Order: sequence, then C-alpha cells, then structure tokens
Amino acid sequence: MQKIHHLADVCHFYKEKTMTDSTNPSAIRSQNEITEALLTLMRKYPYKEITVKQIILEARLAKKTFYRNFTSKEDVLRSLIKRRLGEYFDVVNNAHEDILKAEFRYLEKNKELLMLLDQNGMSYIILQCTNEYLPSIRSERLSQSNPSIPLFEGLDKDYLMAFNIGAILNVAALWVHRGMTDDPDKISKLLAEYFERLKTFM
Repeated sequence: MQKIHHLADVCHFYKEKTMTDSTNPSAIRSQNEITEALLTLMRKYPYKEITVKQIILEARLAKKTFYRNFTSKEDVLRSLIKRRLGEYFDVVNNAHEDILKAEFRYLEKNKELLMLLDQNGMSYIILQCTNEYLPSIRSERLSQSNPSIPLFEGLDKDYLMAFNIGAILNVAALWVHRGMTDDPDKISKLLAEYFERLKTFM
C-alpha cells in the first residue's frame, strides 16, 4: 500500500504560533511537568472543570513559569497533541508494513490520551487542527516529494486530503469510543477489503 501522509502532516508543518518550540532543557522540563500535571488532573476531573491554577499547583511551579511556556490550558493540550502527532508522522512515514497496522499500533500506545479526549467529548480537537492547516500542508508538504502527489495530480488536493483525514480520524474515533477493544488487525483487513470492493464501482 502506498504511503499516504494525512493526519501526521499536520503536526510536521503545524503553523499555529505556540510557546513550546524552545530547545532550552529547563523550558522543556517545565513544559513536560505542566503537561503531565494536566493529564493527572484529567484522570480525576472533567477537562472543562480544570483551571490553570490547578495545573500550576499540581505541577508545583510558579505562575510565571506556566505563562512563560503556555497561554492557557487549551495551549497545553494542543501542544501535547502536536507532539504526539509528530511522533505519529515518524511512525507512518517510516512504516515497513501495512500503513493502517502501523497507525493502529501507534494509536494503541497513546490509548490513555485518546480515551481521555473521548471521555471529555474532545476527540474533535485533532480533526480541528488538521482542517485549520490543510492549506499549508498542501502547499508546503505536497509541493515537495510527497508520495501522495501521483494520487492527487490534476485534482483538488484539499478535498482529497480532507477525505483521507476524515476517514481515518472517524474510524479511529469510533475505535476509541468502543474502548479500543476491537482487534486493530481485523479493522485494517476490513478497510483493505472495502477499498478493494470500491474498485469495482470505479
């Protein structure tokens, strides 16, 4: 199966201005502590009830340290998702097997975050990020040596990328909502068989 970069391209060319691009070890340590504090709180309380003050107390850091690295609790969460998507991109880009299997394996490794997002009705954030940056992904990523180019040649790339992203994210969202108990290999085979059947209609 040809490698089609979709969801992960968003992270690799993420254009939103964030405060988490520092290479300073102290800043990175603070960011990790703040992120872990948010996750700890999300295990106990609904996300909408969590405040920045609680995160600061949980992380045992000064208020100025928080705001030196993040602008809000939403910024903390989005930065975490950004990093995880970056890892996802590396996994998919370097997969030496069925792409869908590689994707599901990576999602399994991030089960806790995905389940927390689902429990809080916030799985949409990942799709929201991808949709916001489709134009930059198309112009910067696909204009280079992306293996998707032959598939998109002469067609509207935005619609096709939206199709790829929406399909994968919806499947992943359903899998997560079901508790991630369904066998990923069976889901991959199901999708592969469906793609084969589609050929008969084209």
